[in-house]
Order: sequence, then structure tokens, then C-alpha cells
Amino acid sequence: AMATQIVVAGALIADSVLLVAQRQRPPELAGLWELPGGKVAPGESEADALVRELREELGVDVIVGERLGDDVPIGESLILRAYLVAHAAGALHPHDHRELRWVSVAELADLPWVPADRAWLPELSKRLGA
Repeated sequence: AMATQIVVAGALIADSVLLVAQRQRPPELAGLWELPGGKVAPGESEADALVRELREELGVDVIVGERLGDDVPIGESLILRAYLVAHAAGALHPHDHRELRWVSVAELADLPWVPADRAWLPELSKRLGA
């Protein structure tokens, strides 16, 4: 069997709004919104991977907090796992995405999400105070 690849995603919440990122690739996900993040490298902790990925994608340093919601399995070998993160330093910039946006709880449900990330909407709504 293939080894399971963990993909970590960060939920950056500040002042009751959530940072969301619009994908520019692959074509089937382009234009959809997600929690930014990426793959955990061999020998890397999930927190370290998330710090590294958000530095690469957003240009910011974050502090990784508690887990958010449940694992989301994708296909046979991918597991998507979300964490709450706090902004520590740096100015946000979409290095890897089409656009970044802050959304309120009222906007969450209507956003065209990457399908896998929808699993976290109930938990995100709770965190944003709905």
C-alpha cells in the first residue's frame, strides 16, 4: 500500500475573520478557495510543515495552535488536516495563490470552496462566533 501523505492547512483567524486563499492551479481547482498549506515532508513535524508552507505561500510567520475539526481523507493516500494558526510576523502576500481575502462567518457558506475544505465549515463557523 502507498504511504499516507499528510497535507496540513492553516486557519488564520483574526478579529472574527478568517484568511482564505484562492487557488490558481490545478485547473480543476483554479478559482476555488481554501485554507492555505501543503504537504508534510518526510521527517518534518506537522507544525513545522505548516510554518514552512505558510511562509512560502503567504510570506508570514505563524504560530501553530490546536487542531481544527476532523481529518479529511482524499482518495487512497492523502489526509488533509487543519490547524488554527496565529499571525506572528510579516505582511501577507499571495505568493502562490490568485488572491487572499478575509471573510466573516456570514460569507463562509457562500464562498466557492475547494470541495475537501468544506468539511471544516461547521468548525470554522463556530470559531468565528456563529
